[in-house]
Amino acid sequence: MNSYFASVEQELDPALRGKPVAVVPLLADSTCCIAVSYEGKAFGVKTGTLVGEARRLCPAMKFIVGDHVNYVNYHNKIVEAVESCVPVDSVCSIDEMACRLTGYQQDVKVAADLAAKIKAVIRGTVGSSLRCSIGLGPNRYLAKIAGDMKKPDGFTVIRPCDLPQALYSLKVRDLTGVGAKMEARLNAQGLHTLQQLLALTPEEMRKAWNSVSGEEMWHLLRGEQLVERVSEQKSISHSHVLPPELRNKAGAMRILKKLTDKAATRLRKEGFFASGIQIYARFTGQDGWQARCNLMETQDTLAFIDAIKALWKEIPAGQVFAVGVALYGLVPEAYHAPSLFEDQRRCQLTRTLDKLNEKFGKDILHYGATHESAGLVPLRIAFTRIPEADEG
Repeated sequence: MNSYFASVEQELDPALRGKPVAVVPLLADSTCCIAVSYEGKAFGVKTGTLVGEARRLCPAMKFIVGDHVNYVNYHNKIVEAVESCVPVDSVCSIDEMACRLTGYQQDVKVAADLAAKIKAVIRGTVGSSLRCSIGLGPNRYLAKIAGDMKKPDGFTVIRPCDLPQALYSLKVRDLTGVGAKMEARLNAQGLHTLQQLLALTPEEMRKAWNSVSGEEMWHLLRGEQLVERVSEQKSISHSHVLPPELRNKAGAMRILKKLTDKAATRLRKEGFFASGIQIYARFTGQDGWQARCNLMETQDTLAFIDAIKALWKEIPAGQVFAVGVALYGLVPEAYHAPSLFEDQRRCQLTRTLDKLNEKFGKDILHYGATHESAGLVPLRIAFTRIPEADEG
């Protein structure tokens, strides 16, 4: 979606249509714009521009305090509109989704007609102010890059035969997953252009990133599907039979929090984001129970714990005998598209905790939400997987 938050505000208030609009978290010159309409972007105002600077660049700018409830409501309508045209394969963030084309849909002309239909259905059934850019590519990563190449309301195709030349005009920072720090790291290695980057071997890409993500990027930029990595693991799960003294709702939740923490740590270590979570319970002498919900792609332990606490409210009466948690909808880090809702400070905090626990021993630092669970879930060896020693 193009300038999604600002476009929703223009849809909600016709008086804002065709005018420069910036969405802000609060009305203060010291805060920044979290979304800007294209009318505002024409004056040089961008996402992240301080409100005071935005006023200077565009005195006519209308500043609106964002209401995320509205953005979620419109998001759901947009997903429904796209689903009426083609199945949604993955909801990547509040303003982005991916669809997998099959069979005759993979013909470029058919895909172009489908893209036009999606745009028309969104405008006709959700809102005339809402525009989107659609990218078509041999894999999800290149499709996203194609979608970003022509805004607003664009449609761009990257075919396998167009590679790698179709990417030469891009900047290194245009690649999803390359932020300011990674750009500086690559520049320090003499890598300033896509042409230089695409000339590297897979091994050189891994070394440049200091991570397997670099080697994955090499394959993605050549239009390859990382089928094996995506399909080899469909979920990350942990379960535990409760000791007698904890076979109650409060005790079960203590265990469930610890299991969720363990699953989230594994998720990050194995290089995935999850877009859904499921919890399940077995009762003494009764059938089992389970509940699940979809999430915006995340690696955040606290987001998972908030989700299980909400799901737990629906658990029926009975003595809980065992509990488990599963993170599903796994997406490799190279495919992840950052959400506007992501708190980068919390992401950095999570990575720092992981590094410290890896260096000094597990749970040397942990979230307050899991403090009461320390030591309750010993290491278990499953039939399908041998856990690493530091997962206890």
